Amino acid sequence: MRLIRGLHNLKQLPERSDNPLKDGCVATIGNFDGIHRGHQVIIDQVRDRAHQLGVPSVVMVFEPLPREFFGGADAPARLMRFREKVEVLLAHDVDIVVCLQFNSRLRNLSAMEFIEQVLIEGLNVHHLVVGDDFRFGCDRKGDFRLLQQVGESRGFEVEHTETIRVGGDRISSTRVRQALGENRLADARELLGRPYTISGRVVYGKALGRELGVPTANILLGGEKPPLRGVYVVAVEMPDGIIQRGMANIGMRPTVNGRHPSLEVHLLDFSADLYGTRLTVTFLYHLRDEVTFDSVAELENQIHRDINQGRDWLANNRTVPTNVER
Repeated sequence: MRLIRGLHNLKQLPERSDNPLKDGCVATIGNFDGIHRGHQVIIDQVRDRAHQLGVPSVVMVFEPLPREFFGGADAPARLMRFREKVEVLLAHDVDIVVCLQFNSRLRNLSAMEFIEQVLIEGLNVHHLVVGDDFRFGCDRKGDFRLLQQVGESRGFEVEHTETIRVGGDRISSTRVRQALGENRLADARELLGRPYTISGRVVYGKALGRELGVPTANILLGGEKPPLRGVYVVAVEMPDGIIQRGMANIGMRPTVNGRHPSLEVHLLDFSADLYGTRLTVTFLYHLRDEVTFDSVAELENQIHRDINQGRDWLANNRTVPTNVER
């Protein structure tokens, strides 16, 4: 898979002898936050049509997400980070991922400018797959009908996707986010088509867990707001692919005056240096909400109770997969 970052690099492709889009492409555009089952149908549709036409499949995404650009700190929690998104797209055999920086310049492109500069000049699109509610361009003035009209005159086809429903309602990133926020992990898994995971690199923390006899791997969240908060039983994929069971706390650590969201994982019956490694944490069961304790001693006692309850849950749920679904 090839990654193309930035509108400037996309615009330079026609001048390159190794332009992967010289023969056109089949593309889709969106945020694809979480890459839920509805997204997966779109991506597979793009891939299959690209194979039929003998051209690359392209997924175009944005960083930051438009809602983060407009909403700032008030934007909803993000379901996955960019690297995680690319890994899932790679697993779906997407040929090219185009990531455009969502900034004032891109936001101010009119719908026609977006079509000309991005779809035609940049992507050389032959076939575009989007939802029939897709909106684009400054003030979201571009829509599916405009794409069809321009496509007829400029030589590219536009195809809409079917709405995928669970329980009678459309699958969306908002539904996944709501399920996770309410700790309905089974519902989130049904919407995503896989368990919810967070991946990240282990960094140095304050070593409070080690002082309490419960060492933790502190996973870098990069300041992003996670959709979960509380204490969970987890399965952790190690760098060698082995799955370890453990406990995780994700939140603000109010007892020790935490200022930023953190993800701390204690691996059961495990001891090794994990600094600098990248772990994937699968959330299996919500044990309790995050609370503020009056002292570190109370926190320590609760941590040990959490571990015992986590072990009990794992002992009673032996069908938990031994490998993380990606």
